[in-house]
Amino acid sequence: MNLRKQSDEVYVALDPIVRLGGEEVAFLKDAASRSPRRRARICAHRTNEDALHEMLIAIARDSYIRPHKHFGKSESFHIVEGQVDVAVFDDAGALVDVIELGAPGSGRRFYYRLSQSAFHTLVIRSDFLVMHEVTNGPFDPKQSASAPFAPDEKDVPAARAYMTRVAEQVSAFRRRA
Repeated sequence: MNLRKQSDEVYVALDPIVRLGGEEVAFLKDAASRSPRRRARICAHRTNEDALHEMLIAIARDSYIRPHKHFGKSESFHIVEGQVDVAVFDDAGALVDVIELGAPGSGRRFYYRLSQSAFHTLVIRSDFLVMHEVTNGPFDPKQSASAPFAPDEKDVPAARAYMTRVAEQVSAFRRRA
């Protein structure tokens, strides 16, 4: 596969027909393990202006994805490897839903689509999560907002403490459900 490296965590597939398999999963997990933010992706779309964005993404368990929401966009995940709880929050930061996802055969659902504008983050339950994400483009950072109730990713101790609390809330939510 021909890839163009955009950064330590973003690669763009250049072939006219994109084929992804175990070799690319291993490549992404290795790249994610070396990336400062502990994640890496291969974009099947060529540019940020494309109408459809498809990505194969590997995320290490200790990667912090600040809760965020999108405006006028949908996103869907199809889990390829690993397990994750998608935590959904209201605008004040209260946990309102948990979507338990895992690779086929895990006993969890393997697909979800979020069509509303809601704050969400990932609580990764395996060493790595590998997923196929689809969203509509073009990419415009103004179409997303970070949650004001969650710490910035640059504040590593606060982010770790926050995610520990979120993981506890998610576990309690799952027990009640």
